[in-house]
Amino acid sequence: MKFFYFLLITLFPVIGMSQEISFAQNLYNTYESYREPSLNSRRITHANILPLIEKLHHNSKFVVHKLGESVEKRELFLIKIGTGKTKIFLWSQMHGDESTATMALFDIFNFFSANDYLNESRERILRETTLYFLPMVNPDGAEVFQRRNILEIDLNRDASRLVTPEAILLMNTFDSLDADFGFNLHDQSTRYSVGKNYKQATISFLAPAFNDKKEMNEKRERAVKLIGRMTEVLQQFIPGHIAKYSDDYEPRAFGDTFQKKGTSTILIESGGWKDDVEKQFIRKINFIGMLSAFNSIAEKSYEKITRDKYEAIPMNDNQLFDLLLRNVSVEKNGRSFSLDIAINITEQKSGRESQGLIEDLGDLSIFHGIEEMDCTGFSLVDGKVHTQTIKTEEELNEIDFQKLIENGILFLPVEKELLSYSLQGISRSRFQLQFVEPGDFHFQLKVGGQSAFYLYKNDIPKYVVLGGSLLRLKN
Repeated sequence: MKFFYFLLITLFPVIGMSQEISFAQNLYNTYESYREPSLNSRRITHANILPLIEKLHHNSKFVVHKLGESVEKRELFLIKIGTGKTKIFLWSQMHGDESTATMALFDIFNFFSANDYLNESRERILRETTLYFLPMVNPDGAEVFQRRNILEIDLNRDASRLVTPEAILLMNTFDSLDADFGFNLHDQSTRYSVGKNYKQATISFLAPAFNDKKEMNEKRERAVKLIGRMTEVLQQFIPGHIAKYSDDYEPRAFGDTFQKKGTSTILIESGGWKDDVEKQFIRKINFIGMLSAFNSIAEKSYEKITRDKYEAIPMNDNQLFDLLLRNVSVEKNGRSFSLDIAINITEQKSGRESQGLIEDLGDLSIFHGIEEMDCTGFSLVDGKVHTQTIKTEEELNEIDFQKLIENGILFLPVEKELLSYSLQGISRSRFQLQFVEPGDFHFQLKVGGQSAFYLYKNDIPKYVVLGGSLLRLKN
């Protein structure tokens, strides 16, 4: 009998975990049936989500309540579903250019609206919990795809002073709910690594500290345990790509403040995944992660997790560049030097074009590239400047960029008003040249400079680097 009891308590957590993995796997396999098709890029605005919120307003499962308005009079809404005792509050896009979780929230709304073979799990979550969602806290920032709100204030540094209407609405909503759990949903740099290795931190978690000593109390430990459970689940889909965010206490931040007020708060930061520029795969991982968390809270399975699961998660680190070219031969004053070239892609706030800038030069052997190449035997060769200055949009749209590149031209002089022109259908193109002002322009390989050059091998151009991308040439 004692052996049977021992066997039961030993296997019970394993069985529970197996069931949660099965639920997550089902979500992964059927995700496309819940994915909100109208949201298909990171640059979503308030206008994109308004009709979706209106649709929820007419769905009897949901209760939609207008909370108030942003500085520029855009409406903020609280969306409620469920009847359970445990209250969970989620808010997204405090930073206007961090939209991954917002997209996932609308996928989650579609999941709860569905009627399919996952009804048992769906009904259990809604029976045991009440979910409150505040999507897109910073709609004015989202409108221009910038981190801060229209007053240029970082909303996540306004939890103490409460200057902005958006921060006031968020704080008032939190205080009125007295939630058991809170989910603070953000995006982080795609160049964060999982510890000191080459893997991108696709998801980073944090149970925020509530004081400078980073002490642990019952409420914070509850968040720690839930993160441990979520990590176990998500490792099935992104193994080795989960990290932990710094827990330095920030009294002006909402997550730290809510933790201090007694809500078990979980920060989820969406990072990078190779070739997922619009973060659609990471959006899927958010969807699975949050629903798995709801399921774990409903079943209280997270309570069996020990703190060591959380402590074992590697920290975020800065070990990655977007592109790392190793051992490139560079000539200067008649001498040849072998060096590494690191390039990062900077996305412009307006328009959709991106710019590749040289981030570092020299011995970069301790770093990694999201994309990298050993360039031993390759020489860097400058691109030429086009002899014609482009004066109108019509002239610009008639240019055969690929042909110019094949002829050794990488820099295009344009009139000043065209420097920020977003080419229709050419933005982020494989063949977009570097625009420069008319005049005496010469390429310089320097930190902070443009990354536009050729890589030659045996006097033949094999690759071109443009806009932070490494492109193979046909020759």
